[in-house]
Amino acid sequence: MYGMINRAVQGLVLDRHGEETWARIRTMAKVEETEFLSMEQYPDETTYRLVAASSEVLGVPAEEILEAFGEYWIEYTAEAGYGEIMLAAGRTLPEFLANLDQLHTRIRFGMPHLRPPSFSVSEAEDGTLTLRYVSERRGLAPLVVGLVKGLARRFGERVDIDRIAERSDERPYDEFRIVRHAPAEST
Repeated sequence: MYGMINRAVQGLVLDRHGEETWARIRTMAKVEETEFLSMEQYPDETTYRLVAASSEVLGVPAEEILEAFGEYWIEYTAEAGYGEIMLAAGRTLPEFLANLDQLHTRIRFGMPHLRPPSFSVSEAEDGTLTLRYVSERRGLAPLVVGLVKGLARRFGERVDIDRIAERSDERPYDEFRIVRHAPAEST
């Protein structure tokens, strides 16, 4: 994975838990880097070790870490210079999700070794979305949950998201049902 993923993991921990906690996580994960270069490639195992160590140090299941990271990723990438390209990907949650593969194709020009997941989305008449997620990397479905929640917030929506199909040897994808809600009106 590119270093910007690990930088975002670092940013999430630093923002919410501080330098001391990040140092403990880095040590437990056996990660020597104090800074990750955004455009440098790192072994996927580095990221998986950081998530496992975060889970251990924080006492939170890895799935919750990944979900929190997914939500954080939306803010992080917008602030890291990808805000404009995100705007071009869509102005609504369904439109953005439908354009994720094209977004990754555009990003790939600057990151030639990028191995992004693939997404497809369909919308039912009631506005419920079905999102299919295909990735060569296993165990990242909770990250998708967080990404969708972060995107929904970006578009002024709330969502309920449930995994309705789990990747297996027979099924090379995870599938999610997304129920969209307008934000609660303030009184």
